[in-house]
Amino acid sequence: MIQKPYLKAFPDTKGYFGKFGGAFLPPVLIEQFQKIEQAYLTIGNSHNFIQELRDIRKHYQGRPTPVYYAKRLTEYVGGARIYLKREDLNHTGAHKLNHCMGEALLAKYLGKKKLIAETGAGQHGVALATAAAYFGLECEIHMGEVDIAKEHPNVVRMRILGAKIVPVSFGARTLKEAVDSAFEAYLKDPENSIYCIGSVVGPHPFPMMVRDFQSVVGIEAREQFLEMTGNLPDNLVACVGGGSNAMGLFSAFIEDPCEMYGVEPGGTGTKLGEHAASLTYGTEGILHGFNSIMLKNEEGEPAAVYSIASGLDYPSVGPEHAYLNTTGRTKVGIADDKETIQAFYDLSHYEGIIPALESAHAVAFAMKLAKEKPYESILVNLSGRGDKDIDFVVANYKPEDYL
Repeated sequence: MIQKPYLKAFPDTKGYFGKFGGAFLPPVLIEQFQKIEQAYLTIGNSHNFIQELRDIRKHYQGRPTPVYYAKRLTEYVGGARIYLKREDLNHTGAHKLNHCMGEALLAKYLGKKKLIAETGAGQHGVALATAAAYFGLECEIHMGEVDIAKEHPNVVRMRILGAKIVPVSFGARTLKEAVDSAFEAYLKDPENSIYCIGSVVGPHPFPMMVRDFQSVVGIEAREQFLEMTGNLPDNLVACVGGGSNAMGLFSAFIEDPCEMYGVEPGGTGTKLGEHAASLTYGTEGILHGFNSIMLKNEEGEPAAVYSIASGLDYPSVGPEHAYLNTTGRTKVGIADDKETIQAFYDLSHYEGIIPALESAHAVAFAMKLAKEKPYESILVNLSGRGDKDIDFVVANYKPEDYL
C-alpha cells in the first residue's frame, strides 16, 4: 500500500491531526463551514484559482521573498550560521497576506460580500484590509482595546485601507477577546460574510487552509536554501502564537532531516498570566471551535496570558503544532521579553533589519541555539517587520540600554 505524503494525510477528513483539531461549532455554522471546506477542496484546487493566486503573489505581493545570510549577526553571536526568510519584505510587511489573499479569493468565488477577522498585532488586520481593497469587498476587523493602543500604526493603516475597526472592550481586551467578538459578528450573517481566521487555528478547515496558503513560505525557502548552500538547513526556527508563519515554513521540511523549533513567548515569568507559552505549560482543551493544547486557569477556562508581542498573546496553539510537538517532530523553544528586546535591537544594529516583536522571539531563540550548535545552520522565519512596534519599544526600552 502506498503511503500518503504527510501534507496529504493530515488533517484527516474530519479535520484532525491525531487527536487535535476538529470542528466544534454551533448548529447555525455547521453548514457554512462545510460549504467553505467543499469550496476549498474543489475551487481551491482548480487551475483558474491556482493561476490567479500565483499571479497575485508574483505581481502584487512581490513574491518570492529572499533568504538572506545574516553574516554580521552570525559573527556577533559566534556560532551556527543564521539565515533569515525575509517575510518582512512581503507586501504589507508580514507573512499574513499569503493566506489573506487566498481566503479573500475563495470568498470571491463563494460570492461573499464581507470579510470579518480578529487581529492582535494588527498584521492580519492590515493584510485582510488589503485583500478586501484588492477584491472590492467590505472588511470588519475586531481588535482588543489594549492592542489598539499598542499597535497604533497598524490601526491607522487598516482605516486608510477602508476597514471598519471594532474595538473589543471586555475581558483582557486582547487577542482572545478579539476572536470571541469576531465570531459573534460572523454568526449574525454567515450567508454574506466569511470569517477569515488569522492563523492555523479555529474549526476545520481553517487550520488546513491557512497552512496550505502559507506553505509558499516553506516551498520557496527550501528551494532557495538548497540553491544558496547545496544543503538543507540543519535547524528551522519560527515564533508560535497560533502558528501560521511557523507552519508555513515547517510544512515543506516535515519529511526532511531538519530540527524544527516553534518559539513561544516566555514573557516575564512562569506563572499563569506572565506568559503565553501554550505548548510549554498547557494541557489539552477546546477553544474557539478546535481541540488543542491550551493554557487553563483553576476552573478549566482559558487562562489569562501575556506577551510583549500582541500577535503571540493567545492561550492556545494551532492543532497541527500540538500534534507535531506531541509526536516529537517539532521542539519548543522559549524567548522571554528581555531576550526578545535584545534580539530586536541586535538584528536592527547588526543587519539593518528592524523585526516585528513576534519575529524577534524567533531571532532571540536562534541566537541562543547558535551557541549550542556552532557548526550548523539555522533558518529563521522573519515573519514581519517592526514598523508597528518601534514607538512602543523605544518608549519602554531605551535603545542606549541595549546597543
